[in-house]
Amino acid sequence: MSSATRVRVFAPATLSNLGPGFDVLGLALGQPGDHVEAEWSDSPGVELVSVSGDDGRLPLEPDRNVVGIAARTALAHGGGSADPPGVRLWLEKGMPLGSGLGSSAASSVAGALAVSELRGSALDPDTLIACALEGERFVSGGVHADNVAPSVRGGIVLIRSYDPFEAISLPVPSRLRVAVVHPHTAIMTAEARRLVAEERFGIGQAVANLGQIGAMVTALHRDDLQLFGRAISDALVEPLRAPLVPGFDEVKRTAQAEGALGCSISGSGPSVFAFAASDDQADQLAGRMAERFREVAGLACDVHTGPVNTTGARRVSG
Repeated sequence: MSSATRVRVFAPATLSNLGPGFDVLGLALGQPGDHVEAEWSDSPGVELVSVSGDDGRLPLEPDRNVVGIAARTALAHGGGSADPPGVRLWLEKGMPLGSGLGSSAASSVAGALAVSELRGSALDPDTLIACALEGERFVSGGVHADNVAPSVRGGIVLIRSYDPFEAISLPVPSRLRVAVVHPHTAIMTAEARRLVAEERFGIGQAVANLGQIGAMVTALHRDDLQLFGRAISDALVEPLRAPLVPGFDEVKRTAQAEGALGCSISGSGPSVFAFAASDDQADQLAGRMAERFREVAGLACDVHTGPVNTTGARRVSG
């Protein structure tokens, strides 16, 4: 018999790239995130009953929504012979689309996890990642796990290889705090990735980023927040995407002036993150960055601060 007839799960938002780590580094946030409720159905396949929090922008057809695609992939991984043939899903979006916080990844992870929890936590983390990546493939045309892997696992994750796939969880310093500011504008991932795909980078730029990634991994193992902050430097992607985020240069200078360990764009943007060594400093950074966005770009902002989410996606109650 199946372990549950109805479950509710949460998948957290994520920061990706973390400066130099394009497509290979990501970090899980405590908030925001997406919720999915799921129940078994006697009708084969996946039914997406409703989507809320998306301003009506996402389709209900399960083969055109990442939550349905990931859930379908998870169903195909098999289960007990007594499992009903299908599932019904309810998706609650907890973050804007095009925010740079892994919105599609959170939905994909939640869809796969909901099916796994209906089966009594049947799927291991790597299988959940593989299922969720099918949702990411649908929206971006490729496979990049720097949002999916930390959303599943929590913490800070390095994607060592895509073929074969290997993700490595890195140490998380206990003092590390995150300040995230999401200005109320949207950048579509496909457009931001097109800018990168069309650029031809010099070897000097590549060498600079390789050094920073190595320093970042070293800093996390040493619990060296100052070195970690110095490694938040991107010679490849940030220069291309910065013009897409109104006021970014001024906001970054403000964060640096306020003592941020490091500051950059999350994913495709427009969300901007900074790191701090205390809760108070993270709150101060978020407030000043949001204020600067209003001053220079006329944009209201959502802010999120706190420690790195080391738990990742999980089953919740209520």
